[in-house]
Amino acid sequence: MDQKGVQLYRENFTCSICLDLLKDPVTIPCGHTYCMNCIKLHCDEEDQRKIYSCPQCREAFTPRPVLKKNTMLAALVEQLKTGLQAAAADHCYAGPEDVTCDVCTGRKLKAFKSCLQCLISYCENHLQSHYKSTKLKKHKLVEPSEKLPENICSLHDEVMKMFCRTDQQSICYLCSVEDHKGHDTVSAAAERTERQRELEVSRLNIQQRIQDREKDVELLQQEVEAVSLSADKAVEDNEKIFTELIRRLQKRSSDVKQQIRSQQETEVSRVKELQEKLQQEITELKRKDAELKQLSHTEDHNQFLHNYPSVSQLSEPTDSSSINIRPLRYFEDVTAAVSELRDKLQDILKDKWTNISLTETEVDVLLSDSKSEPKTRDEFLKYSCEITLDPNTANTELLLSEGKRKVKVMHEPQHCPCHIDRFTGHNQVLSRESLTGRCYWEVEWSGRGVRVAVAYKNISRAGSSEECAFGYNDKSWALYCDTDSYKFLFNRIKTCTSGPRSSRVGVYLDHRAGILSFYSVSETMTLLHRVQTTFTQPLYAGLCLNYVDDTAELCQLK
Repeated sequence: MDQKGVQLYRENFTCSICLDLLKDPVTIPCGHTYCMNCIKLHCDEEDQRKIYSCPQCREAFTPRPVLKKNTMLAALVEQLKTGLQAAAADHCYAGPEDVTCDVCTGRKLKAFKSCLQCLISYCENHLQSHYKSTKLKKHKLVEPSEKLPENICSLHDEVMKMFCRTDQQSICYLCSVEDHKGHDTVSAAAERTERQRELEVSRLNIQQRIQDREKDVELLQQEVEAVSLSADKAVEDNEKIFTELIRRLQKRSSDVKQQIRSQQETEVSRVKELQEKLQQEITELKRKDAELKQLSHTEDHNQFLHNYPSVSQLSEPTDSSSINIRPLRYFEDVTAAVSELRDKLQDILKDKWTNISLTETEVDVLLSDSKSEPKTRDEFLKYSCEITLDPNTANTELLLSEGKRKVKVMHEPQHCPCHIDRFTGHNQVLSRESLTGRCYWEVEWSGRGVRVAVAYKNISRAGSSEECAFGYNDKSWALYCDTDSYKFLFNRIKTCTSGPRSSRVGVYLDHRAGILSFYSVSETMTLLHRVQTTFTQPLYAGLCLNYVDDTAELCQLK
């Protein structure tokens, strides 16, 4: 009887009271079967109530059932016991990969020990003589070995109990007085003792080196933490400096604007005042011209001469020397000063910025060189990276593929161990790998709607609040894809984007330059949305699936 059959029989012929194989099986009226003694004791306990019930289905019986041995079941149980005994015996027999007992005849049992003096392997039964005989007790017993013949000298068919230090090989006693005569020979046990000492010294050296290296690793970890703290502080300080610089520039820009407007108001007021005086003078001159014209037509000479002195007198003209027309150059001095400031600032940034670097890579935090960005899919694929999903972050309603690249929403939650990194309220999962530098990956999706995202490691995980959802906080950026449209989400702000519908989305990240781009991938690549920001931590690829049977897969690009 094979193991599977034995197990099946054992399950069907087990008493539910004692949980052992049935002994004198008895079947009661409801059809359930128990050991004679087990069901008898159960009924004895119910004698006072005079109502008897089945321990399994609780069906009640009155009067007390008459217990009779089920002979057919008893015969089957006996067959099962025989099968179990045979299975136990089979377990002791040697298989193809086992060391066999050299003493057994017929079907051989597994070897329990090998004797280095006898050069024979023994099963547990045949080994008993080594435990009982005084002479055999001195033999060296080891774990079963198939290499015992290697301890026999091929020339003299003797056990090799000697070691030749001259030739560095194991030999028998006859070899030591023949072929190895005059050589430095010792017993194998003595050589083993010597080498054992050397081995212990080597182990001590190795353990010391391990301790030293562990200390070095600890120091390096401290260095990593120190660098990280220093970098975080530098980022924070530089952000404050640049914020203050930008604030000062904005304040100076506002002051210059206010100064220009104030000067404009003064100049316009002065010009209008002068303009009003000139207009009054023109009116007065026109009136005087009319009087003179009228006087010129007077026929009475005496009357003309009498009125002429008063009419001919003119008022002092307005001083026109203050009229200085300078088209479009009233504030050229201010513009020139600002331009000079701009040129100086650019020169400073150009000359001094090369002093700012991080280890091996120069950091350009002012302007990103868009010309260096990939243009074709082949250029993007140069930055393709291997990304797998972290099962410790996956919501329990998500099922990951064996390769940890594909994820699917299931109808029922999966049985997963509790983990601090797991998303508990949203069907989300993050990648195992952190993303820095330049990276490119593609996501193949199907269903009603998924979010392709990147996020910082410190995004909230527990609960169903928006702080945990990709795109609804300042720690994640996400592209929502459904069958009709695309939407980009960041910090609860949704931006509708347009592009050809595709089941594949490409994501390009230049962490240092602060560039994050999403593409629709088909025969060509179409930019859906591009982000220009400053990333302060390593990023992790993320996927969010909203509906049952939705799937998403990180594509194999290499």
